[in-house]
Amino acid sequence: MESPKETVVRLHAKLEQRKTKTAKWSDYYNGNRPLLFASPEFSKTHGGLFEKFSDNWCQLVPDSTVERLMPLGFRLDDGSIDEAAGKTWRQSECDVEVGLAFLEALITGRAFALVWKPDGKTTEITFQSPSNAIVEYVPGSRRKRKAGLLVWRDGAFEFATLFNIVAGEYRVYRYQRESGHAGEWGDRTEGLPESEPSHLPNPLKAIPLVELPNRSRLHGSPRSEIENVAPLQDAMNTLWAHLMTASDTLALPARAVLGMDRPVKEILDADGEVVGEEDLPLDSFRSDRLLWLEREGASIAEFSAADLTNYTKVIEVAVQHIAAQTRTPPHYLLGQMVNVSADALVAAESGLVAKVQERQRYFGAALREVMRLAALADGDTARAEALALGSVVWRDAQFRSDAQYADALTKLKAINVPDEALWERIPGVDPDQVKRWKSMRNDQAAAIVGGDLAGVFGPKPEAAPEVPQEGV
Repeated sequence: MESPKETVVRLHAKLEQRKTKTAKWSDYYNGNRPLLFASPEFSKTHGGLFEKFSDNWCQLVPDSTVERLMPLGFRLDDGSIDEAAGKTWRQSECDVEVGLAFLEALITGRAFALVWKPDGKTTEITFQSPSNAIVEYVPGSRRKRKAGLLVWRDGAFEFATLFNIVAGEYRVYRYQRESGHAGEWGDRTEGLPESEPSHLPNPLKAIPLVELPNRSRLHGSPRSEIENVAPLQDAMNTLWAHLMTASDTLALPARAVLGMDRPVKEILDADGEVVGEEDLPLDSFRSDRLLWLEREGASIAEFSAADLTNYTKVIEVAVQHIAAQTRTPPHYLLGQMVNVSADALVAAESGLVAKVQERQRYFGAALREVMRLAALADGDTARAEALALGSVVWRDAQFRSDAQYADALTKLKAINVPDEALWERIPGVDPDQVKRWKSMRNDQAAAIVGGDLAGVFGPKPEAAPEVPQEGV
């Protein structure tokens, strides 16, 4: 049977292997890419001239998805909003941090969430990078977690916390070793109270580290949204490099003098005798725009400027391929949108909306598990079970104008859809705001029933004083 320390060593090695791919996709997102697909002759001629250049499309693809992923609340299995879950969510600033976790998952393929009570009193949810967290599942299961490892560095030490199951008991093992050394892990003592042991029971009775995976296949690892974009991104960088070098020399018409010798200067010795000739540099003639034709038969030829749109046409085709493969609206990438009707805009964004709704299902399952663990940490097992069977309330994945929302809600109201259900469909309206509106509506109704019309509609305006008419 594998010991906890052996599990740490094995999972840490697996985590180190993942870091290579994680760093690769992060570099693509940040635009840190070397110039690929260039010929050896091009690299020899221009060296590192384009080393820092990147026409970064890899950033836009995940950004356009994550900006539409916004959880607003959590429902229990009976359809009601869990206010306690919303409070825990906001106390941990998850309404902000979850966007960073989604972005990391879209870029690298996965992110992680940790549920714990660091002070033993307040439940805290923190999101972790795939560079320092890893989860292992029970063989044959894609959801049941067997172990979780969290690794980080602080000063002179590297720390590791293992959440594991040993002999049917959930436990937490904490280790440390010196930073920069691949030495053996020892029991953690740094940063812990003297009376606190390095290893302790896990009060949650569950692995508190949850993976937020991007879409994957049944047999395969979560995938990065950048994976399909990367080859086209490298190709476009090379095309831009060729375009800019061509524009430096071929973008303007070139003129040539035919039938004349190159201008030279005589070389004289100490006695003033001509001993040779040397070519004059042509830079001064070009800058001064000087030209002379003395030899009979000399003429001028002109070479037209190169058509650089051949490069941009290929780049535009590559961008269209990115739009098709990633379901990113073409106007997001090309910036071409003039006099587009509302229906055409909805059709153009339908692929992105469907993609976001699909991600909501994947990420929603992970968030339900996170909030279930948060309820367990609070000691509320009944609410934990209700959250596991509940759902996540998401902001509408489709962006519409206020007029479109008002028209849709008015038509739904006409078929007797309850007000609360209509309010929830308004973008950016969270469950707390719906609750406040409901309370305001009830207060308004109570005022009307109680005869306090002034409290609802305001006091009755005073009549204007009569002005006497002349001759009356």
